[in-house]
Amino acid sequence: MSDPQTPLLLLLGCVGVVLIVATLIGQVLARRAPEGPSLVIDNLNARINAWWVMVILMGIAFLGGKTGVVILFGLCSFAALREFITLTNTQRHDHWALVAAFFIVVPVQYILVWYGWYGLYSIFIPVYAFLLMPILAALRGTTENFLVRVAETQWALMICVFCASHVPALLTLDIPGFEGQHVLLIAYLVVVVQISDVLQYVWGKLYGKTPIAKKLSPSKTVEGAVGGILSATAIGAALWWLTPFTPLASAGLAFVCTVMGFLGGLVLSAIKRDRGVKDWGHLIAGHGGFIDRLDSVLFAAPVFFHLVRYAYDVS
Repeated sequence: MSDPQTPLLLLLGCVGVVLIVATLIGQVLARRAPEGPSLVIDNLNARINAWWVMVILMGIAFLGGKTGVVILFGLCSFAALREFITLTNTQRHDHWALVAAFFIVVPVQYILVWYGWYGLYSIFIPVYAFLLMPILAALRGTTENFLVRVAETQWALMICVFCASHVPALLTLDIPGFEGQHVLLIAYLVVVVQISDVLQYVWGKLYGKTPIAKKLSPSKTVEGAVGGILSATAIGAALWWLTPFTPLASAGLAFVCTVMGFLGGLVLSAIKRDRGVKDWGHLIAGHGGFIDRLDSVLFAAPVFFHLVRYAYDVS
């Protein structure tokens, strides 16, 4: 297309129409509900309102280009890291390590992504930050739960910062014939993974009978997972026009992303159950915390990034 932003505007317009319809349905249900509050309808409307805020922020970031997207996901990583750390066994002795994680590792990782320094941002956290965390913890001189505290902080950085940073890193790829349109890759990834979550929920409610991991997430069923993943894969194939992929390649990448997103949700549900909480936080009305909204994207993003880089990038 002559204007690189035309597909993005079209996609945002379609999402806006879906949200308008959902809002109208939510309001009609609220008015027709019997006297007194309805938890189900109130939760539905809270989720729709939260989606409006998230889509507007995402749209502004997309239209702001690379800087806007990097800043948005940098802030999301900071908030997600805070949520993760609040559920860990960190102590006051870990103050130096936590300060380094929040105010050195997070900004440095995203600055490296902004500059497109793949050789460093791809190893900065799993090599240098992983070595830095235990060093700072050891310098405080306490050994109580040392291994657990260090591992939890390392894992928090890996999930909340390293994985998340691969979303804006898509903007740094050099794909012939796709110049100036890389933000569409982010839109594609987020839409496919998030709609997979929604469709898994819908299929599970309609036909779900067989729990996949009852102790981790009783609501996740084989029928819901299969129905949601296959439906989202079909949608991903239909969105090939947003990407440099063929319809078949788009379907394959969508399938991989949705499977990784589903597995990521299971892993992070296991962590929540281990910590004895339902949600990672309460910052997003009706949705829990940032990690609750990003969990699927966090696991899908690095895999999607590297598959696209190895198959399409020429740098």
